[in-house]
Amino acid sequence: MLPHPRDIKISDYTYSLPEDRIAKYPLAERDQSKLLIYNNGTIQEDIYRNISQYISPESFVIFNDTKVVHARLLFPKVTGSFIEIFCLEPDSRYKDISTGMTQTREVYWKCLVGKADKWKEKKLHLHMPTHGIDIAAEIVERLSDCFVIHLCWNADITFAEILHLAGAVPLPPYIKRKADKNDSKSYQTIYSKIEGSVAAPTAGLHFTSQIFEDFRQRNITWDFVTLHVGAGTFKPVKAELIADHHMHAEWLDISADFLDVLIGNLSQHKNIVTVGTTATRTIESLYWLGVKTHLDPDMDISELTIHQWDAYEIHAEVDTISALKALQAYLLRNHLTQLITKTRLLIAPRYKWRIVNDLITNFHQPDSTLLLLVAALIGDDWRGVYDHALAHDYRFLSYGDGCLLHSKTNS
Repeated sequence: MLPHPRDIKISDYTYSLPEDRIAKYPLAERDQSKLLIYNNGTIQEDIYRNISQYISPESFVIFNDTKVVHARLLFPKVTGSFIEIFCLEPDSRYKDISTGMTQTREVYWKCLVGKADKWKEKKLHLHMPTHGIDIAAEIVERLSDCFVIHLCWNADITFAEILHLAGAVPLPPYIKRKADKNDSKSYQTIYSKIEGSVAAPTAGLHFTSQIFEDFRQRNITWDFVTLHVGAGTFKPVKAELIADHHMHAEWLDISADFLDVLIGNLSQHKNIVTVGTTATRTIESLYWLGVKTHLDPDMDISELTIHQWDAYEIHAEVDTISALKALQAYLLRNHLTQLITKTRLLIAPRYKWRIVNDLITNFHQPDSTLLLLVAALIGDDWRGVYDHALAHDYRFLSYGDGCLLHSKTNS
């Protein structure tokens, strides 16, 4: 029997990733990336351009339509050096990311600060003479893992616009180069829509309009959810046991209309495919949100979140459609057309899948919770998949190649 996820040793989910296997740049054509197809212990190879051939006709595919913001701001010091402010997420005074992004003139934001010990001035200033904009930054509070920064600017434009004008693309730390102008387009899915991520949902970077046309030809339908990817997605598990790892939270944004569509597809026993670990966590979190509203229909909306261990500690057997209908009814009672909340759901070996059948994803870092999610779907075969990819010149991580993983229960 598999151990409780608390007792998992991260050393059992690691592998050696040579530096030269980490993709520093994307391919010129998105859908020419290599595709590994895993199905019940067998492995095939192709390219993303042909991915529709490996997905069952009439499947339902779910994408994450979050949009990456230019989250890195460089503020000059009087000495000529720079302080980098990495904008993570809005301060708790805002109810969600969208509210924070639409603030004008000023905003309070949780940030990482590079060389924070060198920040001696009360305020730092970033001048943009071309646009006639001056941005000021001041530390308001030091938290355990970040800072609350007060940012203000002299123009009636939103914080989202400020980041677009003044910020840089937040490439992952393992891509050891500066972002260039091409990254603004290549580190963004073609269907990105809702601003708020500081990292791309990279499994979707491979998709092109031609692939969507192929989906239409095979009666494969699709829809979008929003889960804003935080910097925590790059956070390695440094604790020996998962019990001592603090799972990062991410914002999810789901419409009542999407719930209708998902329930309809599940009622028809459609194959559910998620593109990326973020979409996967979102969809599985919906089940647990539904369970919570089933158990407590009058729960306050502020309490409707998913914690790290909920999937292993809520002992209530509710079937999937009943759970989703309970969530649907909860939104209706509370006159909500949109559910915006946070999830810390940890998906690891022993997790019982409720909605997702198949996963399209990139190859992940060693010692990561993303690798645990893959292992939860295909078991110990994850190592064979990664060994094959390493032996056959696959490119790894955000700008790398990827795989289509059919779950063992769905094979």
